[in-house]
Amino acid sequence: MAKQKKSKMALYTRQDKIILYCGYALLGVFLLAIIIPMIYIVIASFMDPVTLQNKGISFDFSKWSLDAYQRVVSDKQIWVGFKNAVLYSIIFTIISVAVTMLAAYPMSLPDFKGKNIFNTLFVITMFFSGGLIPTYLLINNLGLLDSMWAVILPGAFSVWNMIIARTYYQGIPRELREAADVDGASEMLYFFKILLPVCMPVVAVLALWQFVAMWNSYFDAMIYLNSASKQPLQLVLRSILIQSQPESGMIADIQSTAERAKMAELLKYATIIISSLPLLVMYPFFQKYFDAGIMAGSIKG
Repeated sequence: MAKQKKSKMALYTRQDKIILYCGYALLGVFLLAIIIPMIYIVIASFMDPVTLQNKGISFDFSKWSLDAYQRVVSDKQIWVGFKNAVLYSIIFTIISVAVTMLAAYPMSLPDFKGKNIFNTLFVITMFFSGGLIPTYLLINNLGLLDSMWAVILPGAFSVWNMIIARTYYQGIPRELREAADVDGASEMLYFFKILLPVCMPVVAVLALWQFVAMWNSYFDAMIYLNSASKQPLQLVLRSILIQSQPESGMIADIQSTAERAKMAELLKYATIIISSLPLLVMYPFFQKYFDAGIMAGSIKG
């Protein structure tokens, strides 16, 4: 293996090696820029906030504490929010990927009539939207207010994801469709039985993107959901963090203000870890699809 690597390096010119090493150096810098903040947040979530502010990161385990995680996990609303976040993310991902793949298929066909008109309409929505107030009035008139569909349906279709899926379709050889025609396969049979299995890499990538987008979102839930039992995890964690922050009229009780400020600093890092943990667990399982899904979907325009 080492000999093969040396033989490949021997084929590179001096300029190629310089560019290659510069690329490795940049990747190393990017990697450190990601790993160092993550390590800091993980350690800070266990430390006493006073020690953290005065001395910084310390590996003295006597200064570490699980108070922040106990405070967050003991809240029953956390588990309600976690259940809602998983439910919303799964349903949103299924609907979004299904709509995107179905819309991208006819747009990838060269003989589809009206394709340019639909392309123009889709692209316009990427630059212009109705705004918050008209969207709120529409959700209210449809009777979706204070329901999970108010959070799921408005953003289920992504034009950007549709373009990626359309480009992936265009990269599939036309001979596959011609062979299906010879075998007498209908359009629906070809799409669901032949084409979709071939497109699993891009399906996996789009599913991960949409799951992450819904998991991290809180603004739509804050606008459209009134019931505490329907709030997703991000909104619940936000509420806990805000409730633990000192209020502006608490000057008289200095000790109470200091305790609330300490708890707010302690909870800040613990909530980041708790909300990010499911995504960190998911990413390794989808990593193998990234190259095949994203790169193959970006070859053609």
